Amino acid sequence: MTWEDSGRPQRSIYVETDARFAGDLSCNPNAFLLAAILPAMRHGERRVLVEGTVCPELRNGLATAMMILRSWYGDAHHQPPLIEATQGFAPPVPRSSQRTGSFLSGGVDALATFRTNRLDYPLDHPASIRDCFFIHGMDVGGYEAMDSNRENSALAAASLSRFANAANATLIPVATNLRHLDDNDLFFFQEVYGCALSTVAQFFSGRISAATIAASSSVKDLSPMGSHPLLDPNYSSASVEILHDGIRLSRLDKVGIISEWHEALQTLRTCFDPFRPPDSLNCGKCEKCLRTMTGLVVYDKLKGCPSYPVDYLTPEHLQTLIPNTAPALKAIGRKDGTLDRQSTLKVFSRSLSIGNLGFWREMIEPLRKAGRGDLAKVIEAKLADYAKARARASRKAALQRFERKRLGGAFSKLYRLARFK
Repeated sequence: MTWEDSGRPQRSIYVETDARFAGDLSCNPNAFLLAAILPAMRHGERRVLVEGTVCPELRNGLATAMMILRSWYGDAHHQPPLIEATQGFAPPVPRSSQRTGSFLSGGVDALATFRTNRLDYPLDHPASIRDCFFIHGMDVGGYEAMDSNRENSALAAASLSRFANAANATLIPVATNLRHLDDNDLFFFQEVYGCALSTVAQFFSGRISAATIAASSSVKDLSPMGSHPLLDPNYSSASVEILHDGIRLSRLDKVGIISEWHEALQTLRTCFDPFRPPDSLNCGKCEKCLRTMTGLVVYDKLKGCPSYPVDYLTPEHLQTLIPNTAPALKAIGRKDGTLDRQSTLKVFSRSLSIGNLGFWREMIEPLRKAGRGDLAKVIEAKLADYAKARARASRKAALQRFERKRLGGAFSKLYRLARFK
């Protein structure tokens, strides 16, 4: 991939799989277009020229997706790049038979989508999920300048392969460096995530005719995000339809669905810490682990989930959660004002943020009904701490705007000089 306008270095992008699935992997121009389009827009490229033929359905969908992203994020984006293809635009010939795949990380969303699919469709139905893609380079790996944690990825793939076999599905391991085009965390999770998953699906157009992406949020919690019911279907081509599933269910609903599935509990993997030990599916300490463990407490299923390091959750476990605010990041800043990425990710992995507050709030009353008012009390206190921290940050930001506008930033300059002298 060669950048024409932004001056970024040329990159070789790959998607690879095991030899036994080699015949299903195709060098698909639609997939390469998907991989490149959003980084190209972010960095001001005027066009994306693809070698080969591009599906008009995908071209039109990408135009829609880019309009949605610009409406969400406004001036942070350049104009959508033109899409060009050396062999023009024509719909690909779809598979002669239909086959559905999904993405299986081992997390709550993906397992709940798989479970509801199994309950809704017989195995011989075209909509029944028969293939599950586990991707190294998304939540495990993906960071160009950091350890890729291949050992942990192999552990997860082995566990999920056993699970998929028991559920009459095939686990297809995939490795990719798609994130290396721009592995900024906010950009990936706020804009690219669904597009990246869809890219992998389009590369397997020789095997599947549809791919299901599990929703990260419910209808009541919907907000701009990289995987979204408005975005994901736009990444469909005439050969592979992209589906967004599960927005009717809350996070706690999904935990309840998989809590009754013994095999899923054995392989549940929700850890958000990219530095977890290579021999552990879950660290048991990050925000996402604690959130899932708390949900399992509601259904009295934590003891039946061996992938977590503890089988009883105490208030002390939840006390480690911190508000995701500027002061938390300031504490790990370098003297030159920049942030160390590894330290920043560690803070983010333990943080309460605007994206997960609703998940915690919905567990307060169910915890009380389950006799765990001690945990509910801690959650309420943490949510109150977050609200106070956000209010302080808002007041500080307002004062800084006033100081810049009315005083020319004089106090800020003096502070920086005193700090770094």
